[in-house]
Amino acid sequence: MAMKNIQKAKDILIKNGYTCVLCSDGEEYHSALRGVKPLIDFLESGKCFHGFSAADKTVGLGAAHLYILLGVKTVWANVISEPAKALLEQNGISVFYETQVPYIINRKGDGKCPIETAVNGINDSKEAYKTIIKTLENLQKG
Repeated sequence: MAMKNIQKAKDILIKNGYTCVLCSDGEEYHSALRGVKPLIDFLESGKCFHGFSAADKTVGLGAAHLYILLGVKTVWANVISEPAKALLEQNGISVFYETQVPYIINRKGDGKCPIETAVNGINDSKEAYKTIIKTLENLQKG
C-alpha cells in the first residue's frame, strides 16, 4: 500500500506543480508553498499524518526533521541532500529520489540553504523544529 501511495503522491506533485504532497489511503494534502513552509503548516494543523507517504520537490535536512515529526513512512524527493537521506533512513523512513546532492543550495544559488545550515548537527527533531522556526523568523526580518 505504501508504494501505491508514494507513487500517487509523486504523480500528483509532478502533474500539478505542487512542492509537497502527502497521501494515505483515501486522503491527500498538497501545497505549492516553497521551502519548509508546507511541512510547518501540516505540523501546525494538528492533523495526524502518521504512516502517510510524501512527495516533495526538495528535501534538505530541515525538511527531513519535519517529516520525522509528521510521522510519514515514505518520502520521494526530486532532489534530496545526503544528510537528509541519511537522517530519514536512520529514523526508519523509506527514501526514494531522482537526484541526491551533498547539500541543498539556497534560493540565490550562491551557497548552502540557510535552513539546512541551521539544523546541521542537531539530532533531535523537536529541537530542529524550534531552530527552523527561529531561522525563518530571522530570515523574514532580513
